[in-house]
Amino acid sequence: MIICKSSVEIEKLRRSGRMVRQVLGEIREQVCPGITTLDLEKYVVKRLKELGTRPAFKGYRGYPCCLCASVNDEVIHGIPSGRRTLKEGDIVSLDMGVVQDGYYGDSAITVPVGAISESAQRLLKVTEEALELALEKVRLGNRLGDVSATVQQYAEKNGYSVVREFVGHGIGKAMHEEP
Repeated sequence: MIICKSSVEIEKLRRSGRMVRQVLGEIREQVCPGITTLDLEKYVVKRLKELGTRPAFKGYRGYPCCLCASVNDEVIHGIPSGRRTLKEGDIVSLDMGVVQDGYYGDSAITVPVGAISESAQRLLKVTEEALELALEKVRLGNRLGDVSATVQQYAEKNGYSVVREFVGHGIGKAMHEEP
């Protein structure tokens, strides 16, 4: 069942989302060859404390960190490690969430590490374009299937596929809500 949110609740969700966007933007700037995924985790821990917000992922179903850092072909939920050093040509997906005033914010970005291959550049370009096309479908009267079909069709048209097991979730007072 989808939980309809009031305007006050939507504003709280926006606030949490803005915090996530802010910190993801900051850690995007930290990504460079030679940094470890644990270094990125430590930065997130520090920033969330400074912002006075609680990490959403740490402790969730036993997850040990605030940040998920998945390198190259790792799909999601990579655990930061001091042994995982980013190198030129990698791409790293950074996923994080917060809980502020009882409402979750959760988002992810994928970032190039230095200069990346043409194929990695194309992957990032196509996925960003798929997101932009999907966002155009988010409007009153459309269904979630309209949004997800747009992503899948664009990905497949460009020679990619989607990982059906991890295609998103609703958010609110719980990290994973319908739809």
